[in-house]
Amino acid sequence: MIKNLRILGNVEGISYLLLLCVAMPLKYLADMPLAVRVVGMGHGVLFIAYCILLALCMRRFKWSLGFGIYLFVATLIPFGTFVTDRRLKQMES
Repeated sequence: MIKNLRILGNVEGISYLLLLCVAMPLKYLADMPLAVRVVGMGHGVLFIAYCILLALCMRRFKWSLGFGIYLFVATLIPFGTFVTDRRLKQMES
């Protein structure tokens, strides 16, 4: 289950970077608002899935609320999920 959280976190992190670094500039520099709608929707779905899987992992592995908040806040920061991936990888083995 932790492996799934790691994979989903990495995919969600990539979608966040695509939203910030590709779709947003396309919206404002190339007048292509559809890019943000498409990438934003995908990122939103992945973010919600990550939050649900995080809650399930917290319950199953009895993670503390502080650790859960740490993992959640990391999703709000660009490259945050890639940083937390190392810690989750250590917990996985």
